[in-house]
Amino acid sequence: MTNGSSSKPLPQQAAIQQGKPLEVFWAFLKLGLSSFGGPIAHLGYFRAEFVERRRWLDDRSYSDLVALCQFLPGPASSQVGMAIGLGRAGWLGLLAAWMGFTLPSAMALILFALSVAGFPGVAESAWVHGLKIVAVAIVAQAVLGMARSLCPDRARAALAILAALLSLLLPSAFGQVAAIVITGLLAWWRLDVIQTGAAQAHAYPVSRKVGIVALLLFAGLLIALPVWAAATGSSTAQLLEGVYRSGALVFGGGHVVLPLLQASVVPSGVVSNADLMVGYGAAQAVPGPLFTFAAYIGAMAQGSLHGWLGGLVLLVVIFIPAVLILIGVLPFWQGLRHRAGMRTAMAGVNAGVVGILGVALYDPVWTSAIHSRADFALALLLFGLLTVGRVPPVVVVLLAGLGAWGISVL
Repeated sequence: MTNGSSSKPLPQQAAIQQGKPLEVFWAFLKLGLSSFGGPIAHLGYFRAEFVERRRWLDDRSYSDLVALCQFLPGPASSQVGMAIGLGRAGWLGLLAAWMGFTLPSAMALILFALSVAGFPGVAESAWVHGLKIVAVAIVAQAVLGMARSLCPDRARAALAILAALLSLLLPSAFGQVAAIVITGLLAWWRLDVIQTGAAQAHAYPVSRKVGIVALLLFAGLLIALPVWAAATGSSTAQLLEGVYRSGALVFGGGHVVLPLLQASVVPSGVVSNADLMVGYGAAQAVPGPLFTFAAYIGAMAQGSLHGWLGGLVLLVVIFIPAVLILIGVLPFWQGLRHRAGMRTAMAGVNAGVVGILGVALYDPVWTSAIHSRADFALALLLFGLLTVGRVPPVVVVLLAGLGAWGISVL
């Protein structure tokens, strides 16, 4: 066991250390321009790009990272992306990954807020529907590939099914976390045969001291910003506090951020509820993370922060807690995941992640995209192009838009 796990990681670890921030930026910019379908679909795009195509990390390391980010507050797909950038090219790699993946949709939403906010129908267009359909194919490919790698035996397949059932019975962020915890505990308790080493020595350049500082900053801002807002009565301070709090308390993906932001900005009159919902519809029509919805709010805001400045400031503010909590947890996670008992538990957790993604493939990905036999036929064709034809995801996304447009005119 130890010989097999200690001989392979070294070459890949060396490759990770040689990465350049510009390389990371271009890789994530391509995804930021083409990753439609929401956070679950993003994880599928990431796996196809960084596990299968570029081989920056292996399936187990990637799944470990996904499992960790499912536990953390904030946008899980963005945190996975930032961690991949951090592991590939250090701190500048983290920044490059965030900028490449986030700025395209943020710029689009700011422009939308400033110029075309009167056209909410774009979110219901045939092209956008095609982008939802391609998400079905992307997530299905990810679930299939991860199941082959992470559920190779009956025991782990059973854990994946258990996690799926728990996620269906408890359709919330709590249900997902409970499924991950239970499958990990069951593996640690019963699956003695799964004592495999970490398949890749995937290192992140974060010390425990830096991690502690990041956690203190995360908690300190969560406490200090409301005090500042209450003491000054400033509308700007209240806006910044509300957006930071929304980013810090979101579990379960970007969709959950809508009610938090709504409660933070609508009662105060910063943005009307009608404008908020128009922007949320537009956010479904752009690639990248849903957290960029904050850029739309900043651009539409009434007050000293508005326009381009307001959009960019709120974009940064909503992502700060996600970055801090990720940096704070990573160094402790690195030490734990290499222990034998933790590796066994992680084998169960990874199987649980497969089950959770399988449920997400049905709801919300499938239920929001497949409404007819023609939709299913297009999704099946796109899945075949990805898995059998090995067609690049960017090309498949373009074909999805064309196919949905063709269906709409028939």
